Formats: sequence, structure tokens, C-alpha cells
Amino acid sequence: MAEENAVIEVRIRELAQLFNSLDPSPFHERDLDRDAEEYIVSWARELPSDAPLRIIVHLPEEEARKAQERGLGAALANYFAEQAATQQRELNELFRVGRRYLLIGSLVLIACLLGSQMARTHLGTGPMEGVVAESLILVGWVANWKPIETFLYDWWPFKRRRDLYRRLAQAHVDIMPI
Repeated sequence: MAEENAVIEVRIRELAQLFNSLDPSPFHERDLDRDAEEYIVSWARELPSDAPLRIIVHLPEEEARKAQERGLGAALANYFAEQAATQQRELNELFRVGRRYLLIGSLVLIACLLGSQMARTHLGTGPMEGVVAESLILVGWVANWKPIETFLYDWWPFKRRRDLYRRLAQAHVDIMPI
């Protein structure tokens, strides 16, 4: 039953509508047309995430034959696999930068905690001591906002897109003559 719900149907008049006409790469390495990619990806997002995907491309008979000869299924798989790899690189870069944020934030927090203790020691017990000490602690924690945000939330969209592209790369492609 899930198999039926995991079908993406694309109706086009000619094979060239699927691919970026300005891309000089060989057919198997060509980029998809932005509108075609958005159509396929948006449909894939709507489908159950645990169901295998199937892409059915409806083409006129002559274009369907060309699509079979050129290996449309392999071209789509190659494109989506490359998109998944790009998302993985973006995710790796986000975590690399996040680790840098964390190092900087941790150093600032340590310096602020030490500064807070020094303020309590050197400024006495007046109101100024409390304001300075608490302000330093606050600044230290605020400096860690970005690393916390990065490691808790920012990586999820990259992972979701990567996983979706991986599913699309593994999709079975059928070419149906109209």
C-alpha cells in the first residue's frame, strides 16, 4: 500500500524539459532544471518518509525511447546523489563551524566566570559588584547561544534535505510513453 503512495509522476513533452539547457555536461552528469527539481522534490516531501520512491516520467513515444537510450534513471540517480553529497558537505561544514563557535563561546564563558569571581572579590559587596558579576555571567552564556543553536537546531534542515535527496537517488525510475 505504501508503494502506491510513494509515486511521483512527471509529465513532459520532451526530455530537455527535465535538464538545465545551459549545462554543457554529458547527459548523466547534467543538472536538473530548477523547476523540474522543485517539482520532484516537493512531491517527494509530501510522500511518507519510510516508503521507497518511484518516479514515473510520462513522455511522447519518441522522447521516451530517447530517455531509455540515454539512461534517464541513471541521470536522475546521479543528480540526486550529488545533491545529497552536497547537503552532507554543508552539514559537515556547519558542524566544523559549530565546533569553532563552541570553542570561542567556551573560552568567553570561562573568561566571564573568572571575571565575575574577580569582580566579587575586588569590588566588595556593594551593588556595583552584583551588577558587574551577573553581567559577566550573562555575557558568557550569551556567547554560547550560537553554538547551542547550531548543535541543537541548525543541522536538522541539512539532514532532512540530505535524506530526501538520498531517497530520490535510490528511486526507481519508469519511463512511460504517452
